Amino acid sequence: MKSEDVKALVEAGFEDADVAVEGEGDRFLIRVISDAFEGLMPVKKQQLVYSCINPQIADNSIHAVSIKTFTRAEWEKAQKMGLA
Repeated sequence: MKSEDVKALVEAGFEDADVAVEGEGDRFLIRVISDAFEGLMPVKKQQLVYSCINPQIADNSIHAVSIKTFTRAEWEKAQKMGLA
């Protein structure tokens, strides 16, 4: 798979999200910034992202992912602290 394909899958699952994907083949780093994550525990945030790509994981098109999730406020704070 290409990173653009993974990005499109994740974007389709979120309304008004900033999605960035790095990687190729079957290994990807996915970053999603969305207010849909507001008030959710980290595991629930990751489950929302996984739900967008579960079919590709099931058929081994995607083997490994690293997911980073932020609300817009968390992203702004991370950038100010130099963590983003």
